[in-house]
Amino acid sequence: MSRQSAVVVGGGLAGVTAALRLADAGVRVTVLEGRPRLGGLAFSFRRGGLTVDNGQHVYLRCCTAYRWFLDQVGGAGLAPLQDRLDVPVLDAARPPGRRLGRLRRTALPVPLHLAASLATYPHLSLAERASVGRAALALQGLDLDDPALDRVDFASWLARHGQSRRAVEALWDLVGVATLNATAPHSSLGLAAMVFKTGLLSAPGAADIGWARVPLGHLHDTLARKALDARGVRVAVRTKATAITPADGGRWVVDVPGDTQEADTVVLAVPQRETHDLLPPGALDAPGDLLRIGTAPILNIHVLYDRPVLRRPFFAALGSPVQWVFDRTDASGLQGGGQYLALSQSAAEDEIDAPVAELRARYLPELERLLPPVRHARVRDFFVTRERTATFAPAPGVGRFRPGTHTRAPGLYLAGAWTATGWPATMEGAVRSGFTAASAALSALGRPHVHPLEEAA
Repeated sequence: MSRQSAVVVGGGLAGVTAALRLADAGVRVTVLEGRPRLGGLAFSFRRGGLTVDNGQHVYLRCCTAYRWFLDQVGGAGLAPLQDRLDVPVLDAARPPGRRLGRLRRTALPVPLHLAASLATYPHLSLAERASVGRAALALQGLDLDDPALDRVDFASWLARHGQSRRAVEALWDLVGVATLNATAPHSSLGLAAMVFKTGLLSAPGAADIGWARVPLGHLHDTLARKALDARGVRVAVRTKATAITPADGGRWVVDVPGDTQEADTVVLAVPQRETHDLLPPGALDAPGDLLRIGTAPILNIHVLYDRPVLRRPFFAALGSPVQWVFDRTDASGLQGGGQYLALSQSAAEDEIDAPVAELRARYLPELERLLPPVRHARVRDFFVTRERTATFAPAPGVGRFRPGTHTRAPGLYLAGAWTATGWPATMEGAVRSGFTAASAALSALGRPHVHPLEEAA
């Protein structure tokens, strides 16, 4: 069999995954990436002596495809999982000695694994805890394959199941905003149900949290590029595709500035709007639907103190504009005995364009309110990173606009967290989309392959 070729347009997690899978099956692969690095929107950059992640990313034990990705690039040990789910939750509105609550699991089977944590969760009343348990059981009974769920907003469903405003804030949105990048009124019930059923109600350890102890760029660029190089994949960064057109013999031509790439198959693994602009005529029945998939921003606030102010690796906050706070001191390479905290602010539409001075005036007092040691610390640096189109917006009805991996053009496939993965816009969804696109391409090329979800499990 002659060696077939593929061009993967886009070097984010979806594109790198597709390239790894295709290369492992013996396909000659070229990856084209317009940025000077791989990794998409999960990357790092240098600021003075620091290596800074553009935003805090975590994954869960149930993220089997992303865990496969980490194994393939040799990064699993650099992004370990908790032994057991344990999320400290601080309520800024409570007295200092009564602020801490924890969401933890035991080794008991589902749903008993969370029963003890919910029963003692201090941020809800006894009645609210009972109502949360009833809603969780109702959620567990939903059929994720029912398309009607996508047309309903999560907040309406929660209200019908007796969830108070406080319960939504202290539990449902605490998890949902971080995973969906939207509050309950702006989230599809289908996607929200997928998050809670898969992460919290599928297996006792499904929601155990993992995060990188090294810069994301080390995992998603440096190690990913080594893994691609080891498989003979050609990677061209600073190389943006400008057109994709069919050629004779069922092949494809990808135009880049000053050159062209010809291949048997193409995986288009770029954001939905860029995909829309690159698709050849007739590739999708309704290409305009791609432009109806909205985007949602994430704001990240970075604060360097002259001394340690936080003993935990992370915490979530209530009663404050602060959402999640992570200690990035070691991962960033910070020297000099201080501490570097990163605040991850999802669903940040109201603040994404706020001036740095305004954000500083808002968030530094909040950190002092949440963390008493901050009162004695000096701020060495304060800066902001903004991802205005960090994820697709998981709005009710978005599912009908998310395309599958196949197009009407033989040999052309789509990948990206915004495609119809069944997942919200997560690293897991991106990797799964790359699996699916590569699997479809290999089937069309007549190459043997293992079903991607079986291999990732």
